[in-house]
Amino acid sequence: MSRYQAAGICGVNPIVAMPFRADGEIDEASFVRLLKHLAATGVQGTTLFGIASEFPKLDDRERARLAEIFIATLEGAPLYRAISVTDHSSEVAVKRARHYQQLGADALMLLPPFFLQPSPQAIQQHIFAVLDAVDIPVMVQYAPGETGSPIAAQQLADVAARYPHAVFKIECNPPVDYTKEFLQLAPQASVLNGYAGLYMLQMLAAGGKGVMPGCSFSEVYLRIYRHWQAGETEQAQRLHQALLPYIQRWMSHCEYIIQVEKTILQRRNIIATDYCRHPGWQLTADDHLMIDRFLGQFSL
Repeated sequence: MSRYQAAGICGVNPIVAMPFRADGEIDEASFVRLLKHLAATGVQGTTLFGIASEFPKLDDRERARLAEIFIATLEGAPLYRAISVTDHSSEVAVKRARHYQQLGADALMLLPPFFLQPSPQAIQQHIFAVLDAVDIPVMVQYAPGETGSPIAAQQLADVAARYPHAVFKIECNPPVDYTKEFLQLAPQASVLNGYAGLYMLQMLAAGGKGVMPGCSFSEVYLRIYRHWQAGETEQAQRLHQALLPYIQRWMSHCEYIIQVEKTILQRRNIIATDYCRHPGWQLTADDHLMIDRFLGQFSL
């Protein structure tokens, strides 16, 4: 049984980047250093094998090893440890979900299948199967821009009504109207937002419980969240407005922000190299100048 209930899945929950050596192999030492860094920042949770973890570029043995290191390294840390289930087969997803729960994950994230465009009914049955298989919180991810699979708000509301341990990561673009519609249908549901926190404050105002950005500047999101929690709306808005020009540009493509986040982690001496597995994104001289400006502006 998890230390956390669905309502406890909130706050700033960065997706763990995947450190590689210059030869493209996994850098376990940097991975452990990154996890310890995240635990020390004060974030409320962290998730492995999100899109920002480059999960499609990992093989099964690597995933198994990384999941074990992730759980062991963060054992006893004051944050929830979530692992994403990304399999396109319901049978495999169920096995993996049960395995991660047995391993000690506090929560799961679930990316519904999208390869070969399964029907809305098939997607819903996949979600039901995974939620039936475990009793820890499961963050059901809705990312139609990345998957090409729209899910109606009513469909997610049906999931929320049936499974009290479901949480919802909504990252359609823009997400606010969809979230408002969903929360009208399922007012008891917990919603988090990804998408680099572009809509972080609008989503919190709409009833969202937290944000799931990348992990290279989690402290900035944490400052915004703490201002929001303290009722310091003006300070939260000012800090978020300062962040927006950077994340708006970097989020123009997933591979772009993945590379930027890796480069920031390397510049901060948290990981050894900023290597991303191919195909990836090549940063320009202007990109590097922008990263310099960013690090200086936010004192990272």
